[in-house]
Amino acid sequence: MKKTALITGAAGGLGRALAGRLAADGWQLVVTSRDGERLRHAYGDQHLQIVADCSTAEGSRRILEIAKAEQVLPTALAHCVGNIRLGALHRISEADFMDCLNANLISAFHTLAAFISALREARLPGAAVLVSSAAARIGTPNHEAVAAAKAGLEGLVRGAAASYASAGIRVNAVAPGIMDTPAATGIIGSETARSAAARQYPLPGIGSPDELADLMAWLLAEQAARVTGQVWAMDAGFSTIRPLVK
Repeated sequence: MKKTALITGAAGGLGRALAGRLAADGWQLVVTSRDGERLRHAYGDQHLQIVADCSTAEGSRRILEIAKAEQVLPTALAHCVGNIRLGALHRISEADFMDCLNANLISAFHTLAAFISALREARLPGAAVLVSSAAARIGTPNHEAVAAAKAGLEGLVRGAAASYASAGIRVNAVAPGIMDTPAATGIIGSETARSAAARQYPLPGIGSPDELADLMAWLLAEQAARVTGQVWAMDAGFSTIRPLVK
């Protein structure tokens, strides 16, 4: 039986990179976004495309209901929805904070709940990988909102991994540093900003979504069958080692 994966946020840079990697590995894909036009631009007539807002319980359930109606049941989930809202605590607006929570934490909660519910109903094992951030692991100026959201996501991963391990459902996360994606354009849009961002990592440079997609694909694959409840950092040492000060 062909392996099937659900990718949320599939019109974004990371989602597209992961879709390409999984498709090359022979996976059948269900790709979702709130923006149908961006989905069609990214994938043409490939894959099962579902337009839905997974930041609500109803929207997340709708994704799995449509997939089931199409006789497709994903046993792997890659939740690539997210945004970056920067600003010191006393400056960030309530609207930006709530938008950050909805995109990075609330969507993960509802999507994972709908996915696991579908697996349990079908009595199938499965695997999920969510996307955290280096900012959840080490204090970073002006990252209070996204750090809070992603730290919540990491707690969600560990709790869900504990709850559903006996059902053969694995839940993990990846925690990258800044990546060269459209979502980061506001941070590394100029050469000066890009160079400054690259220098903050012990291994200097800007991460590639293709690199992270490789790790996510491995976590969804059978090779990672003994891995659950983990948050895998891919941040060039940012959250764990002190860079050399020159």
